Amino acid sequence: MCGIIGIVGTAPVADRLVDSLKRLEYRGYDSAGVATLEHGRLDRRRAEGKLRNLEKVLREAPLEGRIGIGHTRWATHGRPSVANAHPHATTQVAVVHNGIIENFRELRDELLEAGANFESETDTEVVAHLVSREMRDGRSAVDAVAASLPRLRGAFALAFLFDGDEDLLIGARKGSPLALGYGDGEMYLGSDALALAPFTDTISYLDDGDWAVLRHGSIEVRDAANNKVSRPIQKAAASAFMVEKGNHRHFMAKEIHEQPEVVGHTLAHYLDMASETVRLPADLPFDFAKLDRISIAACGTAYYAGLVAKYWFERYARLPVEIDVASEFRYREAPLPKNGLAIVISQSGETADTLASLRYAKENGQHVLAVVNVPTSTIARDSHVVMPTLAGPEIGVASTKAFTCQLATLAAIAVAAGRARGVLSVAEERELVHALVEVPRLMSEALSLGPEIEVLARTLMKAKDVLYLGRGTAFPLALEGALKLKEISYIHAEGYAAGELKHGPIALIDEKMPVVVLAPHDGVFEKTMSNVQEVVARGGRIILITDGNGSKAAGIGTEATLTLPEMHPAIAPLVYAVPIQLLAYHTAVHMGTDVDQPRNLAKSVTVE
Repeated sequence: MCGIIGIVGTAPVADRLVDSLKRLEYRGYDSAGVATLEHGRLDRRRAEGKLRNLEKVLREAPLEGRIGIGHTRWATHGRPSVANAHPHATTQVAVVHNGIIENFRELRDELLEAGANFESETDTEVVAHLVSREMRDGRSAVDAVAASLPRLRGAFALAFLFDGDEDLLIGARKGSPLALGYGDGEMYLGSDALALAPFTDTISYLDDGDWAVLRHGSIEVRDAANNKVSRPIQKAAASAFMVEKGNHRHFMAKEIHEQPEVVGHTLAHYLDMASETVRLPADLPFDFAKLDRISIAACGTAYYAGLVAKYWFERYARLPVEIDVASEFRYREAPLPKNGLAIVISQSGETADTLASLRYAKENGQHVLAVVNVPTSTIARDSHVVMPTLAGPEIGVASTKAFTCQLATLAAIAVAAGRARGVLSVAEERELVHALVEVPRLMSEALSLGPEIEVLARTLMKAKDVLYLGRGTAFPLALEGALKLKEISYIHAEGYAAGELKHGPIALIDEKMPVVVLAPHDGVFEKTMSNVQEVVARGGRIILITDGNGSKAAGIGTEATLTLPEMHPAIAPLVYAVPIQLLAYHTAVHMGTDVDQPRNLAKSVTVE
């Protein structure tokens, strides 16, 4: 997760920008930079690597400006380097950016044809040139941003600094969070309240699609339709050692809403978005082309991520997968192929059964690849290869963003395996990578279903039992949806493959039974709808989660239909995870349970 900070100040801001960025180091980064106005002119300092490198640059060439922006960057488009570090600038505007501009190639080609001169490999520089062109055409800085934002497709947070205007910063968000801070004669913006804690405890948060004009004495917020709006101002209590809930009631809600941002950064770590290829470490100790099968071990939600990955590896790499709950894998003494690959998946990297499975695999001559959220964990240290999920701290016990970041990482690995084994062509790899790049934006659109889901949850909370159904990759997602509901609401729920309905679960169906059906309009949609007809015939209450085409083609009466955007079938598990998380969350909130710390559960299971 990149970090953003901006200050409209009354004293030099460079050191304060860097100090604030240090509070965002937990997000991870590979370069950093700041830009200020020096006697009214844009100037910037950037450095690859840690913030101490930027501090050294600033000692050698100080900045004294009283307005500025700062940034820590995870590389997305373009390798880590000074040239690719933020802020990016033209003679008129500097910009920092968190997220992905999906249509940057299209915009870049248009701007190149108009004479723009690009200095980096990033998608962010396109934004600076786009705004600059609008300003050259006679628009004010504010109007130039207003004209440019609708042209950007993706999930992003942006902060703009303008040459010659020491009383203006502009921030905008779509998918990625952005907070505003109110001070005495100073105003601030940042990725979260933690970044703003040294300056103010008076905070507001931009809603999705909002953008804000900051001046010394005021902040004006406008929505996506360019209407002036007000957002609630609240007191924050962030410290250097505390991750805040922001404007969310629970950490789980915050972590659900962070998914477009953190999944985007995880994908950026493994994809070269400019060439639309997968970028895994070059020194892998195994060759996908020589593997006969993969063994996967994990627990709980991580196990369901592995189940989804099984479909991906077998379809896109034609590579068989054996997957076990880690507590079974370690005891059933499964025979493992010589020089095979074992993948272990864990949020904490300390899960006892998964760690024991890892050691069993190593003892049996396997190469071990760990998909973990904590790169300093025991599982990470004991593995041959670590593929980090860049979810950031996950405080809520019920996993949300860690799950989708695991899926993003596993999807990238599966595509790389398919390419290495000659199953996927160059064009097919690009198609899948392009689909993955769209995930953050699609997740943001899925989050907009929140109010609709909150209303639906008021009826779901009255159920004693809930059934979740899905086919293909929607089957593991049905298992995950059921787990989420019972974890935090304590309602009994079960997930089933839709084709298994008539082999037992159909006996449970009556007019009181809600049945949540996960049904993207894909190759198995008609089969799923055939199973759903059996539920309808027995009076079951259908909650259908599908897309526009699926909604039109379903041909059944539902209690509720949640309609998601159209998307490539391969990425559906990442996007469809959002509504099932929201459904569990809002149901639990209505029931008054402890959402972040549900009874009997722990975040990291370090004993058997």
